[in-house]
Amino acid sequence: MRQVRLLGVAGALPATARSSAEVEEIVSRSGGGYTPRRGLIEAMSGIRERRVAADDVQCSDLAVEACQRVLNEANVALAEVDLLIFAAAGQDLTEPATAHIVQTKLGTSCPVFDVKNACNSFLNGVQLAEALILGGTCHTVLVAVGEVNSRGIAWDPANPEEFKCNLPGYTMGDAGAAALFTPADHETGIFYRNFSAVSEYWSLTTVSGGGSMHPRGDEHTYIRADGPRLKVAFRDTGLPFLQRVMREADVRFTDFQRIFVHQVSLPYLHDMLSESGIPLDLVEVTIADLGNMAAASIPVAMARAFERGAIGPGDRVMCLGLASGISIGIVMIDL
Repeated sequence: MRQVRLLGVAGALPATARSSAEVEEIVSRSGGGYTPRRGLIEAMSGIRERRVAADDVQCSDLAVEACQRVLNEANVALAEVDLLIFAAAGQDLTEPATAHIVQTKLGTSCPVFDVKNACNSFLNGVQLAEALILGGTCHTVLVAVGEVNSRGIAWDPANPEEFKCNLPGYTMGDAGAAALFTPADHETGIFYRNFSAVSEYWSLTTVSGGGSMHPRGDEHTYIRADGPRLKVAFRDTGLPFLQRVMREADVRFTDFQRIFVHQVSLPYLHDMLSESGIPLDLVEVTIADLGNMAAASIPVAMARAFERGAIGPGDRVMCLGLASGISIGIVMIDL
């Protein structure tokens, strides 16, 4: 069976960086009543800074910037794209699909739709792109990501408990990304993929506003999470899944030039690598200087590795996605 290759990947990062010390200052000035001690956020998350989009920049803008970059680098014309998938945790509006806004700004003219599965949205977009190309429905698929997570943060905790619940918001970073997929003309491309969900944990991380549960109310527009319980859930479900996948694919971690892991905090990343056996020197670490970029984290890390020359044609890479819900996804690619 023919494979589907990754033709190119690009990231788009806002110019403005916000340090963890600045985040603590915003929380302290919010009037909520709680003042975190200096250095607490970096100590808890390992994040020094994250990027923040300007007030007039939308998810679609970051996605378009990345799309333009990857199309230019791959020398692919707008008219050659026959499907555009917007795959992100964020969105410009509840309706219509943000993919329409991306297409209008980008200038493509093809079918579009959104894929939404929290931080695994990008990998699910890749999953669909591969299936549609292999099925003969599409030839060139553009998967775009735009995350402006800095607008979903509860800045005014009243006490340490609320601060802890709001902490995931303080770790978020804004970013865009895009990846192009086409049929492979030789034995390269995606050679393995597997996805799993353990949906009873859906309530551990939520942004509850905008749907039928909470159609209105600013208090429902912020990310809230039970980090400790989520960590246990990922450990108990994700590690057995990863072990099974490695056996099924008949690969070892050292078979890969780079492993791209979704990152929510540096301590959690180190714990996960230690428990799974993934060597740290194979992982593209982005969390310390870019924060949790939601669905953009894996493609931005891939783009960075390409730019540095850490990966290139002939290399083998793995993408490991972890998302609230909870969802787990793995995609393995020969470049």
